[in-house]
Amino acid sequence: MLMTAARRAAGNAHSPCSGIRVGAAVLTGHERVFVGCNVENASLGLTTCAERVAIQSAVAAGEKELVAVAVFSPEIEGITPCGACRQVMAEFRAPAPPGLLVLVQGKRGTEAIPLSKLLPRAFTGSKGGGG
Repeated sequence: MLMTAARRAAGNAHSPCSGIRVGAAVLTGHERVFVGCNVENASLGLTTCAERVAIQSAVAAGEKELVAVAVFSPEIEGITPCGACRQVMAEFRAPAPPGLLVLVQGKRGTEAIPLSKLLPRAFTGSKGGGG
């Protein structure tokens, strides 16, 4: 279900610079799903990753605890979230074990990776603790 939502979201990607479509879907602690796609800009620093679009949509709707994130791209062999997205995920990860699960699907297939493996010892500011 979550990966299907990410696949659909990739179809909405705005990627005139790279040609790489990415879709993401997040599952919140209240079992709500929010989607996002990458939105590129000619000024590359203004580009927003699909994962952050989905997370920001969830937060805008009042959801601040994520239990899973799915990321999909038909153009990338083994897609994983960038460092900035990993850090944003750490900010909103579910506090109870197992924490946040990241599902990735590219040309090589699907893989489930705990955020704690993608971002060990995450910076969490005043919250303390890691990913």
